[in-house]
Amino acid sequence: MGVMVMKLNKSALFDKIEGEQFRKELQNFSVGDSVRVHTKVVEGDKERIQVFAGIVIGVKGRGLNLTFTVRRLSYGEGVERIFPLHSPRIDKIEVERHGDVRRAKLTYLRGRIGKGAMSIKDKESPEAAASGRASRSAKGAAAAA
Repeated sequence: MGVMVMKLNKSALFDKIEGEQFRKELQNFSVGDSVRVHTKVVEGDKERIQVFAGIVIGVKGRGLNLTFTVRRLSYGEGVERIFPLHSPRIDKIEVERHGDVRRAKLTYLRGRIGKGAMSIKDKESPEAAASGRASRSAKGAAAAA
């Protein structure tokens, strides 16, 4: 019985330590979204912010070990970086646009070149989709008349 109590205390201790290291404000982004990741770069005794912008092509892990992969084209060459979500080196994550994808991993973008590597359909909000349908049906009725 003494061993069981010790295991529970260890897991509780790990949970407490991990809980302190979690990012306070979570970003709402998913695979297919275009993001700008602001990372802190230390050069000597100076610290600056560097931005890496691209498309999220995968999310992996869970809890404190959650990482996401961002891909962008730089001078015609694909560049990917893997960022730990809860890293203190990440200053902030901005979502430029939400993408509408049907896969959990977008590794097929690695084989694409040019605009094809960046073409992911935007998600539409339900209100925008409803107003778009309404305007299309009005145009169709006008054309039929």
